[in-house]
Amino acid sequence: MDVEKEVFLQEFGESYGYPNGPKTIDEIRATEFKRLDGKVYLDHAGATLYSESQMEAIFKNLTANVYGNPHSQSDTSSATGDLVREARQQVLDYFKASPKEYSCIFTSGATAALKLVGESFPWSRNSCFMYTMENHNSVLGIREYALDQGASAFAIDIEEETVHHKLSNGSAASMGALQHQVQRRNEARFPENEPTGNVYNLFAFPSECNFSGLKFSLDLVKTIKKDSKRILGGSPFCNGHWMVFIDAAKGCATEPPDLSQYPADFVCVSFYKIFGYPTGLGALLARNDAAKLLKKTYFSGGTVAASIADVDFVQRRKAVEELFEDGTISFLSIASILHGFRILNSLTVAAISQHTKSLAIYVRKMLLSLGHENGASVCIIYGCQDSKVLYRDFGPVISFNLKRPDGSWYGYREVEKLASLSGIQLRTGCFCNPGACAKYLGLSHLDLLSNIESFIDFVRRSFVELPNCTANGFQLKQGREIRPAASFYLKNMIIYPIKSCGGFSVESWPLSSTGLRHDREWVLTGLSGEILTQKKVPDMCSISTFIDINQGILFVESPRCKDRLHINLMLDSCNSEKEEIHNHGHRYEVLGYNNEVNTWFSNAIGRPCILARSFSSSYNGCLNKGKKTGICRDVQGILNFVNEAQLLLISEESVADLNNRLSKNAKEGAQGAPVQVNPMRFRPNIVISGGEPYAEDGWRNIKMGNKCFTSVGGCNRCQMINIVQDAGQTQKSNEPLATLASYRRVKGKILFGILLKYERCEEEEGKEVVDGDNDLWLQVGQEVYPDSFQHQGNSMEQRFCNLKMK
Repeated sequence: MDVEKEVFLQEFGESYGYPNGPKTIDEIRATEFKRLDGKVYLDHAGATLYSESQMEAIFKNLTANVYGNPHSQSDTSSATGDLVREARQQVLDYFKASPKEYSCIFTSGATAALKLVGESFPWSRNSCFMYTMENHNSVLGIREYALDQGASAFAIDIEEETVHHKLSNGSAASMGALQHQVQRRNEARFPENEPTGNVYNLFAFPSECNFSGLKFSLDLVKTIKKDSKRILGGSPFCNGHWMVFIDAAKGCATEPPDLSQYPADFVCVSFYKIFGYPTGLGALLARNDAAKLLKKTYFSGGTVAASIADVDFVQRRKAVEELFEDGTISFLSIASILHGFRILNSLTVAAISQHTKSLAIYVRKMLLSLGHENGASVCIIYGCQDSKVLYRDFGPVISFNLKRPDGSWYGYREVEKLASLSGIQLRTGCFCNPGACAKYLGLSHLDLLSNIESFIDFVRRSFVELPNCTANGFQLKQGREIRPAASFYLKNMIIYPIKSCGGFSVESWPLSSTGLRHDREWVLTGLSGEILTQKKVPDMCSISTFIDINQGILFVESPRCKDRLHINLMLDSCNSEKEEIHNHGHRYEVLGYNNEVNTWFSNAIGRPCILARSFSSSYNGCLNKGKKTGICRDVQGILNFVNEAQLLLISEESVADLNNRLSKNAKEGAQGAPVQVNPMRFRPNIVISGGEPYAEDGWRNIKMGNKCFTSVGGCNRCQMINIVQDAGQTQKSNEPLATLASYRRVKGKILFGILLKYERCEEEEGKEVVDGDNDLWLQVGQEVYPDSFQHQGNSMEQRFCNLKMK
C-alpha cells in the first residue's frame, strides 16, 4: 500500500469502501466492474455504472420467465402486473413514501416527469413558477408552460445558511432568498378578476445541484408550503396555494429525499443515475392530492376506462398511475429496476453516501492544495473555494477549472482530452445547468450575450470575405532565410482515395485544384448520411486501395472480402442522381454507386454503408448542421473529403524525435509497452526528410520542385493516431498522442505536422494535366524549399495576404 493511500485511510477508513458490506471495495471493482480495467470512471453524475451481478440477475429473470403486456388479462400479463406493483412499492420505499399518500408514475426519465407536471399544472394568470437559480434545464423548461398560460416566473437565490444547514425549528432568522427579475408573457390574454383562492403556484429546486454538488435543505418544502412569506417577504406572490417539486435526479443516488419528513408534492428520478440500468426509465412520485389537481388533456391506451370513437365521450381511469402512464409502460425495464435496488440495498444508501463523501472531501482537499512554482493556485473549485467549506453538506460532485501559472485558464476541452489519454473519464461543460454555471463563474446577462456576439464577430472576421484586401492587412514575417540550396527533399508521397481507408505510396503523382489528384475523393457514409471514419469504424483501416492512372481504375481490397473491387475512374461509372452531403463546413455534390459496390463495402467494414464520390465542393460558412463552427481552415480552397486542408506534410526528423521521447518514456516506467511509430501512422500525403525536427512548424510558403504551396497551420491530432492494425487486428492505445500532448500542446491543441494548400504559380494558371505532361506532377526526390517564393513579387505576396484575410 502506498503512503498516500495509508494517509487517506487513516482519515476516512471508517467511511471508505463499504467496510460492513458483503464485499470490500477492491473485491467489488475486481468482480463487478472488470470492464473498467485501465480506466478511471468519474462521470457517475452523468450515468452511473451497472454491476455485472445486476445484469446477470436481470437476464436470468428475463430468460427464465414470460412477461406479457400488463394491459392484457392472461397469466403472463398478470405476472407482469405483479412485478410492476412490486417495483412501484420499491420506489416508494426508497423515498420513504407511504402508498396512501403517494403514487409512483413511471416515465421515460426525470425530464419526462418534469414535463408531465409542467404541461398539466393548473396555471392561471395569478400563478407563479418559482425556482432556484441552480436548476437543470429540464426544470427551467417548466417556465414555458407557466408563461404561456399567463403566469409569472422568477428565479431565487437561497441564502447560504439555508442551503448548507438544517433549519433550527424552522426559525425565520435562518431563512432568506434573493428574488430575480419577474418574467411575464401573454398576460393580456387572461382575465384579471380570477379569485386568488383558486391560485396554485409551483416551487422547484434540486435536492443536490448537479453542477456544484451543493445540497439544498429539504426544510424548504415545509417552509414554502406552510409559510412562503419567510422566503418571499412582502412579495405579492405569497398568495395562493404553494406546491413543491424536488428534482432528485442527481441527489437520490446518495441521499434520496425522505418524503415522510419532507412531504414534497412532486419528486422526479431517473433510475440509470442510481444503478446504471435501465436507461430511458424514470418516475414521478406525486402526492395523491396534488396529482388530482393536474389537468391532463390527452388520453391514450391504458389511461381510459371507456371511449367512443364518433362521439365526444371518454371516461378516464381513476388511479393516478393509470391516468398518467400513456400507452404500454416499459414493463421489462421496470422489472429490471428490482435487481438494481437489491444491489443498492445490499450496500445501503447510507454506506454509499459515506463512501462517496469521503472520496469527494479528499479530492477537493488535494486539488485545492496544488500550486504552481510561482505560488499561483492550480485549481478553482466551484461552491468550495477554500478548506473551510470542505466539510459542508456537498454531494460527491466536484466542478473545477484549472489555471496556468500566469493566471489564464486551461480550456476544458484540453483537460478532457488529456484526461482521456490517461484513461480518466470526465464530464465537462455546464452540465445543462446554466444558472449554476453563470452564478459560480460570475457571468452576468451581458457576459452571456457578449459570448454570443463574440462568436458572431469571430465568424465575421474569420470567414466573411472583405473588399479591397491589401498587403497592409497582414504582416508577413520578415527576415526568414531564403536557402540557396535545399536542405529538405520529398521522401515519400501517399494517396488515400477513400477517406479513412488505407492509402498507397507513389513515386510521382499529378496535382489538381483539390491537391493530389483523387486524394480522399471517395467517402463511405452510413444509411442515415453520416460520414464514416476510423473513429467510428476502426476496421476501415484494413481496407487497402490503389489507383492505376493509366488504366483509370481504383482497386480496393479487404481481408473480409474474397474479390478485389474494381471502380472505374470515369464519372459516368456512377449510376445515381446527384446528392448533397456536408463535411467540416464544406458542401459536396456527390454521386453514388450500385448495390453491388455498396454491399462489398458493407461486408468489408461489418455494417451497412454507401460509397459516394465527390465531383464538386463549396465552402458553406464553416457552420455545420448543429450551428457549431467547423474545423476546416482552408476555407476558400477546393477540397475533397479532408477535415482541414488539401495536404498533410510530416517530417521524418520530427517523427524520429517523437520516437526518442516514446522510448525515453518507456524506460522511465510510463504505462504501456514501448511504442515506435513511422510517418504512416499520421496519414500524411507528403513525407519530407532533412533539417531539424519541427522545422516545418514555422514555414509559411513552400516550394516542392517548381510547385508552390501555402501552409495553413499545424495539424491538430486526435485519438485516430492511436489506432493501429496489427496482424489483422485493430488495436487502440494512448500513444503516441499522450506523449505528443506532453510537449506539443498549443492552446488546447496537440499539433504535429503541417497542413498545406496547393497554390498554382502564375505560369501554371489555366494549365491542365495531360498524359506525358510532368509540369503539374510532384516527384519523390524533389527538393523542398521553405519560404522560397516570398521574393516572387507583389502578386504572390498579395495572394498570400488574401488567403489569410479570408
